Amino acid sequence: MLKKSVKYLRGIGQARAELLEKELGIKTYEDLLNHFPFRYIDRTKFYQIKDIRNVNADIQLKGKIRKIEETGSGRKKRLTAVFYDRTGEIELVWFHNYNYLLKKLNKTDTFIIYGRATLFNRKYNMAHPEVETLEERRKKAYLKLQPVYPSTEKLVKKGFNTRLWTKIMTSLFNEVGLNFKENLPDNIIKELKLLDKNQALYNIHFPQSLELLHKAQARLKFEELFYLQLQLLQKNLYRKQKIKGHVFEKIGHYFNTFYKEVLPFELTGAQKRVIKEIRKDVKSGVQMNRLLQGDVGSGKTIVALMSMLMAIDNGYQASLIAPTEILAQQHYKGLKAFTDKLGLNIKLLTGSTKKKERNEIAENLINGNLHILVGTHAILEDTVKFKNLGIAIIDEQHRFGVAQRAKMWQKNSIPPHILVMTATPIPRTLAMTHYGDLDISIIDELPPGRKPVKTVHRYRKDKLKVFEFIKNEIHKGRQAYVVFPLIEESEVLDYQNLTDNYEKIQKFFEGTGIKTGMVHGKMKPDEKEAEMQKFKNNETQVLVATTVIEVGVDIPNASIMLIESAERFGLSQLHQLRGRVGRGAEQSYCILMTDYKLSQEARIRIDTMTSTNDGFKIAEVDLKLRGPGNILGTQQSGIMRFRIADIVKDNALMRTARHYAYKVLKDDINLTKPEHQNLRYFLQKQIKETGFWNLIG
Repeated sequence: MLKKSVKYLRGIGQARAELLEKELGIKTYEDLLNHFPFRYIDRTKFYQIKDIRNVNADIQLKGKIRKIEETGSGRKKRLTAVFYDRTGEIELVWFHNYNYLLKKLNKTDTFIIYGRATLFNRKYNMAHPEVETLEERRKKAYLKLQPVYPSTEKLVKKGFNTRLWTKIMTSLFNEVGLNFKENLPDNIIKELKLLDKNQALYNIHFPQSLELLHKAQARLKFEELFYLQLQLLQKNLYRKQKIKGHVFEKIGHYFNTFYKEVLPFELTGAQKRVIKEIRKDVKSGVQMNRLLQGDVGSGKTIVALMSMLMAIDNGYQASLIAPTEILAQQHYKGLKAFTDKLGLNIKLLTGSTKKKERNEIAENLINGNLHILVGTHAILEDTVKFKNLGIAIIDEQHRFGVAQRAKMWQKNSIPPHILVMTATPIPRTLAMTHYGDLDISIIDELPPGRKPVKTVHRYRKDKLKVFEFIKNEIHKGRQAYVVFPLIEESEVLDYQNLTDNYEKIQKFFEGTGIKTGMVHGKMKPDEKEAEMQKFKNNETQVLVATTVIEVGVDIPNASIMLIESAERFGLSQLHQLRGRVGRGAEQSYCILMTDYKLSQEARIRIDTMTSTNDGFKIAEVDLKLRGPGNILGTQQSGIMRFRIADIVKDNALMRTARHYAYKVLKDDINLTKPEHQNLRYFLQKQIKETGFWNLIG
């Protein structure tokens, strides 16, 4: 019955069914059943008219009516009435379908009205309120907690108000009854004291009390998160059981020489811990799929190099893929400085690589003379073939689609080990969803000797003082970035904004001996590179830029980051930009410059940046402000489309769900035990409906 089309449900019909499918994707009874309310109205609560100005929501008023009149004609025809209580009055207006009200409205009855009050010509009015007499309310049974369903403007225009939704849901439950199959094991229901499936579904749509509503929400949220974690963990465990990996048996010449003779500093405790975790994976005989999280400057690249050296010591090749040419070049130069000392062959492959060099790279990959290939998406092309790829490292994973990551699997008969790196700290709850099928390593400490960057907030009126400070720091031998946002839709206007400001900055430093340079998105790669090189060599002391310097720039002598119009940047961008300084031994500064007028969200971002350098704390705030899809730069996966759970608010429940999912699978990975038959059925059904396993590669 749940597979029946909603067009057969009383109160819907063909036209409404088509609209529901188009607007909300609701096709079947089951879709409708799982269309949960997003809030509830307490219909026992009444407001007084004098309190309206303080409320920005639908409200319920009790009072009487006077001055009922019909005005206008044709399309402009409308019905108005003045509604009053002992504290004031409000105008009611209906523009269509109000004939039934002409008979109902009178000046003697007490009425209950429900709707949203708006201010028009300095007076409050309410358009199309629901109206019933006090007598009608007393006679009928009604839900004290009235559900409000997610809708769209088109649906509202076609009459899908709260009353119609309630009518449709009543029809649905009258037809299907309370015969829903339980899909959680009895022991979990008992241990967590969850409502059964029937009670949960009924009380989510028709809450009998506030307590039962909370219990219904908790049950359905847990169920949703539990099935997500079942899928992620089962995939992880299957990989470990079924997918063989190259065995890196020994730690050999290259790794040891690098560690003992080439590495210019002591590894942090966190780096050592992560290298041990990777070492354990690559000698296990199972393909590694590990996410390496580490804040800007925490030393992920060294860990990546040491992982690649493990592969090379065992006769395998390695690759590192970055999302942009700038970042790929940065990795290549950084790694080459080390690999040259080890006598290893490393090459760079990007979209700009000339055909002759591409051919040489292809030849040396196949014959095994090329040990490490660094590059962009160009590495993913089918023409790029390795002799024996042992490990693939993907930097800034959120910039790559899942299908692209999976392409690296096909570069060898036995899939290479995969190490995914990100400098975008991912909150724990998000990691448990989007990367829940990967093992996770975290580098949570910075190299010794690094001083935390001092971050301050300054208003535009203080600009001259800020530039005086920058001038003084440069005269001590330092360098500074000045970053401007992309503030217009037009590239031409953005360029104009940047060049205008560049000229002002040049003028300020005139006669001081301080030289300025500029980089922006419209420059050719070699022009950008030339400007960056000048800055790196301290031929220019101030680099004026757009966010092209957000990633891939490492200049230890640069100790000041001035971010103009900082309110226009997201938290993640601000944190990434701040990470460009603080790479040397000197004290570094990040100056956030804004207008006085800031939105509440912008103020939260600025306050967060000035109060902490901890990328994970910043990511938690960012998650609350922007939501999960935006943090990862993708809405590509069904993972994020929850019906009722909220991974920001329900992270404790997420951890509980993961714990119980792991407990079930550890004991019975294929869910073949009699007590897990329902689990198996519902899990397979979910995988079939969402295509989830195909999505996560």
